[in-house]
Amino acid sequence: MSSSSEQLRFTAGEKARLALLVARMAKRGLADDRQFGGRVDQSDLQRRVERIENQARNRAERARTSKNGK
Repeated sequence: MSSSSEQLRFTAGEKARLALLVARMAKRGLADDRQFGGRVDQSDLQRRVERIENQARNRAERARTSKNGK
């Protein structure tokens, strides 16, 4: 497993998808009419962000192992 201080490198497409998801999360947060939030469910968007992060993490791991294997 990679260290937590390591930064993930995203492709341009992944960056665009992440930006869109963050914007949708912010829009849902603004739509929440409670003062401290909590009523709007954003778990579906968070799962999509985690999936993109996992793809980047897997790609970095494959690149690392292919460098070490050669």
